[in-house]
Amino acid sequence: MSEAILKGIAASDGIVIGPAFIYNRVPLDIPSRPAAPVLQELQRFQIACEQAGQELESLKISVLARSDPETAAIFDAHKMMVLDPMLLDAVQSRLEAGQIIEAAVQEASEELAAMLGAMQDELFAAREADMRDVGRRLLRILLGISDTSITQLDSPAIIVANDLTPSDTVSLQSEFTLGFCTAVGGLTSHVAILARTLGLPAVVGLGKKALDAISDGTMLVLDGTGGAVILDPSGVTLEQYEAARMKATVRLAAMQENSSKDAATANGRHVEVGSNIGDVDSAKEAVRFGAEGVGLLRTEFLYLQNTRPPTEEQQITAYKSVFDAMGNRPVIIRTLDIGGDKPPGYLKFDAELNPFLGWRAIRICLEDHPLFKTQLRAILRAAVGHRALIMFPMISSVEELRAAKTVLAEVRAELDVVGLDYAHDVPVGIMVETPAAAMLTDILALECDFFSLGTNDLTQYTLAVDRTNERVAKLFQPLHPAVLRLIKKTIDAAHQHGKWVGMCGELAGMQKAIPILLGLGLDEFSMAPRSIPEAKWLISKFTDTRARKIATQVLNQATSADIEEFMEEVLQETRG
Repeated sequence: MSEAILKGIAASDGIVIGPAFIYNRVPLDIPSRPAAPVLQELQRFQIACEQAGQELESLKISVLARSDPETAAIFDAHKMMVLDPMLLDAVQSRLEAGQIIEAAVQEASEELAAMLGAMQDELFAAREADMRDVGRRLLRILLGISDTSITQLDSPAIIVANDLTPSDTVSLQSEFTLGFCTAVGGLTSHVAILARTLGLPAVVGLGKKALDAISDGTMLVLDGTGGAVILDPSGVTLEQYEAARMKATVRLAAMQENSSKDAATANGRHVEVGSNIGDVDSAKEAVRFGAEGVGLLRTEFLYLQNTRPPTEEQQITAYKSVFDAMGNRPVIIRTLDIGGDKPPGYLKFDAELNPFLGWRAIRICLEDHPLFKTQLRAILRAAVGHRALIMFPMISSVEELRAAKTVLAEVRAELDVVGLDYAHDVPVGIMVETPAAAMLTDILALECDFFSLGTNDLTQYTLAVDRTNERVAKLFQPLHPAVLRLIKKTIDAAHQHGKWVGMCGELAGMQKAIPILLGLGLDEFSMAPRSIPEAKWLISKFTDTRARKIATQVLNQATSADIEEFMEEVLQETRG
């Protein structure tokens, strides 16, 4: 057969060469039978939940043996979903309506997954895949079908699938899995994030028709950096990619050796490279990979993992553990950022037609002062002796920023009254994730100390593309000219007022974006821990003069495709 090229979304960097392994899940068909009494059906559900918990614990232990605690903790979240009262209520209501347990579990898990899929933050949206995974596990147990994780591999191969669940992905046998490609998925999908965490090259969003062209055993080249899968590569193509793969291996070894050094451009300008984290385990991983700080500490899981909000003391313990793990490095802690489509059970939400534009993030905090104040008190108290910074999410107006700062001032005054020790000099910044904030940066700069570009949301809102919607995933283009122009406007306006600008969206760790962002004057890059060594190496290869020239050329490009092509040439020239 002649060589064929399939284009998808570059989800996780790296080049691998090997045969295809087509992965198809065992179908789970709902049986046709009369419903038993509700209590009897419910008892079967409870037994299935117990077995699911045991399977998940075993899976977590096996993952811990070859990966990091943060990745293994995905299955703690799965266990919590199995025990979620919302799932139980949804199942029980269907049983009472006359359904059998298999159908009730399937419908209830699908309903909850759809609700989660509409959430704003990519880590929450990823819980849609988690919920579907949990629902499938429960249904499989009810049907008496053995675990369908990928265990058939006995030699190195590239996994080819319509999609992979979290259980599938972390069950991939490292000695046999070269990388994977899927028909669905986007840059911020759970499987893409997990691939980067595990260091597996991946291409997603190829489309079902493209995957239909691949058969078991077909020789593939998977280019996770360029977003391409090459079928039946020619001898010349194989030589080219093998040479590129070897160069990348040598380069990665050199990067890891130098990852402990501070990042700097070729002419010596220091640029901070930090990490996005969610707990103490990921903080330790960030330090191991050379993070100079934390550009985004997410706090949402403290609020979603229980049936009541975390107490002040619980939050202090969690924040202190992260601060201690980071030592003297700065930690930017983002205040509560959840959406109104799947809130914790203790928050009362009305149904919303468009939760992306609804009651969420800072809007919730500014209406629920007790919730907001508890978190702010915990942050200030935990920050004593550490370099902590507070960042407010989803700010779109000066009024919102002023209101948030007023609440913070009240918290400080209240702590003074009761005589509790707290950190007094904590800088306050905002996330720029709406076009409104980008356009108002010059005004907002008068009211805050720093900015952090949340490019996942900024891209979504600028392009009117739901980044969790598989159907329009290819329209989600972080290197779109409009997005880059808003980034430039934000950085220029902030610098004019002496304020620094960081970035904690996926764009910050994207190799094609780093030279552009350097040229635009970005001061701080924050990314997944494993992306840090290569980001530092890449930064060191560009002078500020060259980076500015690249940024100017990019801003004159008309399309994302033009920018992607131009930056691929830049990277090839840089890597040699």
